[in-house]
Amino acid sequence: MQEEQVVRGADVLVTSLVEAGVEVLFGLPGDTGVVLYDALHGRRDGIRHVLTRDERHASIMADAYARTTNRVGVLEVSSGGGCTYAVGGLGEAYSSAIPLLLLSSDIHSASRGSGALTEIDQLSLFAAVTKWRVSVERAGDIPGLVAEALSHALTGRPGPVALVLPEDVLDEEVVVGKLPAELTGLAAGDLRPRPTVGAAELDATAELLLAAQRPAIVAGSGVHHSSAWAELGQLAEAAACPVATTIHGKGAIAETSDLSLGVAGNNGGRPYVNEYLATADTVLFVGTRANATDTNSYTTPARGEANIVHLDIDPRRAGANYPGSRRLVGDAAVVLGELGERVRNAGGRTDADVRRRVADDRAAWRAEEERPELPSGQLLPRDVIRAVADVLGDAVTVLADPGTPTPNVASYWECHTAGRTVLVPRGHGPMGWAVPATVGAALGEPRRPVVAFTADGSFAMAGLELETIARLALPVCFVQFTNDSLGWIKMLQHLYSGQRYFSVDPGPIDAPAVADACGVEGRRVTTATELEDALERFAQARAPIYLDVQVPHMIDHLPPVPFWRQAIERGGGRPVY
Repeated sequence: MQEEQVVRGADVLVTSLVEAGVEVLFGLPGDTGVVLYDALHGRRDGIRHVLTRDERHASIMADAYARTTNRVGVLEVSSGGGCTYAVGGLGEAYSSAIPLLLLSSDIHSASRGSGALTEIDQLSLFAAVTKWRVSVERAGDIPGLVAEALSHALTGRPGPVALVLPEDVLDEEVVVGKLPAELTGLAAGDLRPRPTVGAAELDATAELLLAAQRPAIVAGSGVHHSSAWAELGQLAEAAACPVATTIHGKGAIAETSDLSLGVAGNNGGRPYVNEYLATADTVLFVGTRANATDTNSYTTPARGEANIVHLDIDPRRAGANYPGSRRLVGDAAVVLGELGERVRNAGGRTDADVRRRVADDRAAWRAEEERPELPSGQLLPRDVIRAVADVLGDAVTVLADPGTPTPNVASYWECHTAGRTVLVPRGHGPMGWAVPATVGAALGEPRRPVVAFTADGSFAMAGLELETIARLALPVCFVQFTNDSLGWIKMLQHLYSGQRYFSVDPGPIDAPAVADACGVEGRRVTTATELEDALERFAQARAPIYLDVQVPHMIDHLPPVPFWRQAIERGGGRPVY
């Protein structure tokens, strides 16, 4: 909008989004948002609206889009059921530090307090799952509030923000001229602040790394948020420092690197990774919560037994779980770059044996892998994951649902290049995440096919979103691990509740038939040959396909969850997260 003109608030909103660089909007129409949809119809050339089947799924799609692109993911919902449904997806994004902009239409301002249909205090509703929220009172305020919202989403620790828009504000006619300059391109994320730390802190940290006998870096999602892959790799090389990652940080370093340890912690952590971290004398955490899951209940490393440096953009997170640690509050790419420069200028650190030790540990871990005899028709998740990698290669985006998929993908999928190509919802671990997330991932990076590892429990929560994948003809291969139960909880009951199984065995669902009904080819896979044939078909056609694979229950074949192995071998209580 260059010249002054009279337009509706909804038109101002859509034009502001386009000016900010928003390219994709996920959502589902409702009564209070009809005028917004009319405005979107008028700007079909400027912004793509993706119709979803559920508002929670819209928030998940926006989340995966943001993770894939490092842009702000944007979704719109309506009052009442629409906004309440979205909360689950927003909670995952909030806990995982994913920048989202929620646009929620609301009842007419004059109807507040009247008990109107769909009335709810949206600002209170969103308080626990957004870092900033506001209800717009005047249409003329929309451009400035869109800019403010996007800035909040990206500044400091990223996260969701919400604009609540009463329908009378969307209908209001207002004279609007030139939009605020700070709005231009803001959603792309390139303009986010990148703070560093003081020279003395950098010098002291570099000296710690140089003096260490057994240093390690644990990289989390902050490396991805900051696109700090090159800086992390260069620091690791200069300091001869092995790098482990959290599940969220998977891919922060190429896992084929001779300094890459793999995923740490108690969900998908490889034993030798945890053993290395438990004996490290200096550990640099980068962009991770360093919570109980990531550190195997604070044993890798143990509190008080190593020099801990914690780099994070959020001052509330840095050092919070390791009292006495050195806190560095700043942007990962900037701080790692400056640390690497200092280490190189000091001559670097040499350790002729470190690469050999990492390679030997990795080889020994592979050699110890169990090869159980399985009933006919079952495949191991590990072998399925490796078959997918063998056929499709590394040039795919991988998603994993909670339960069986997460620890197996964390442990057995290998990222051959650094980058955010593996998406796992580890903020809350919500079931039913991967199916809708494929939409955001595929639209965010259309050059890469998507592989989603899900499970029968998650499919029951989100399976009908397959219609959206079919409608958009997205290149997605779904691999469902079926064990005919709510497997994770049943395993907890097996280990810690005296094998008293309760409400963990729902009835079966014919997932391939449901997929077919939604327009996605569904197949039941019972042999390695059938799996390879189906994957080859997907590689050639790039059309969506849903593969149902029967796998052994966790009770019969333990997944890579260190705490569970400890419970079987030595006993002990249920882990505290």
